[in-house]
Amino acid sequence: MFMDNVVWITSTEQQQWQEKHDFQVVQGESSALRLTDIEHQKLLGFGGCFNELGYIALQKLPEEEREKLLDRLFLPTSDQRFDICRLPIGASDYALDWYSLNETDEDYAMEHFSIERDKQYLIPYIKEALKRNPQLKLFASPWSPPTWMKFPRAYNYGTLRFEPEVLQAYALYFVRFVQAYAAEGITIHQIHVQNEVVADQKFPSCVWTGEQLKVFIRDYLGPAFKQHSIASEIWLGTINAPEAWDEWLKKKETDFNGYANIVLSDPEAYQYVKGVGYQWAGKYAIQRTQMSYPELQYMQTENECGDGENTWFYARYVFNLYHHYFINGVNGYIYWNMALEPSGMSTWGWKQNSMVTIDPQHQQYSLNPEYYVMKHFAHYVGAGAARLGLQGSWSGNALAFRNEQGAHVIVLTNPFKDERIISIELGNGRLLQRTMEPESFHTIVLS
Repeated sequence: MFMDNVVWITSTEQQQWQEKHDFQVVQGESSALRLTDIEHQKLLGFGGCFNELGYIALQKLPEEEREKLLDRLFLPTSDQRFDICRLPIGASDYALDWYSLNETDEDYAMEHFSIERDKQYLIPYIKEALKRNPQLKLFASPWSPPTWMKFPRAYNYGTLRFEPEVLQAYALYFVRFVQAYAAEGITIHQIHVQNEVVADQKFPSCVWTGEQLKVFIRDYLGPAFKQHSIASEIWLGTINAPEAWDEWLKKKETDFNGYANIVLSDPEAYQYVKGVGYQWAGKYAIQRTQMSYPELQYMQTENECGDGENTWFYARYVFNLYHHYFINGVNGYIYWNMALEPSGMSTWGWKQNSMVTIDPQHQQYSLNPEYYVMKHFAHYVGAGAARLGLQGSWSGNALAFRNEQGAHVIVLTNPFKDERIISIELGNGRLLQRTMEPESFHTIVLS
């Protein structure tokens, strides 16, 4: 089945990304981990989100160190080899402060739309990535519409004013965004209508119902993109769930899949939607949505972001998120903040994890455990890879892919507190065996 070329990479809490050679090939039969001929989804790839606080943190590194770190993230021949990344439309919770791209009252024609603010932080950050990988794809979503379009009038909490002239103007807002970025040489490949459609937060946010998403996409955004020849895909996302999950389930709208189903079951709205983005508690619904609409693409749009401690314990939890989303059909997995200063404090007071911590005092960076979780997937897999079926022992802790170069890549974890032996079937009665370290991650490349 496989040639004898094996690369085995292991990460533990004490030692990350170590190439191992202490495996052996033996003859025998066992309930070994084995790849099947079943091919599942093709991948859009992996990435993170461009945010203002991340760019500001990067500027606190000496130029040489900053260039090295950007290479590690985006260069196709380096560590992460990111394929698809996210950016906010206006302020996210990792912006410096509140802003939108048009705060001129009642400007329904979008005559005062402007991305001048983005030219200070986001666009330079994105251009550094594109300089390293011109094929990098981008998707964007707002955390809040302009305040004059909302009720109550505020960046946080509230809802979009559901009035025809406001809805038409908001659709034009998205059109102008794609056009303005194109003028900067940046293609926006996907538009996701709203970040976290059920999050009523103190940071920029806006609550939508499934019915509102359906009407906006069907009657306003889709037709506006068609009228203005906007090639960007429209995605139904990003769908989450509120923190008070148990309380939310007691309400009448308990079918979390209902957000996607309400939109996608409408033929006129469906024609405009190319994919669905889920994040956070959206993980509870993705299986049903993917089973109902297997022809669409799916993405995990924001990795759960912890508490700023960047522990190995949390990295193990995050590995399980990758596993959950991929076995339920996502085509891409997006991390949240790629780089932050120590503790990862947001503008609105939430400490969060990041792949990289930048220490401004010592002008150096450190790679956190979740950096290596991402690398175990992104380094050898990436866009164009196909997820393959697995059977046998350890398949509940593993994922398999065939990358564009034809190599088979298995990514797995030993979640136990002691060493465990794993056997991987190679064909012709041969087994690849190795003793895995406790609480470790592994990438095995077979070619």
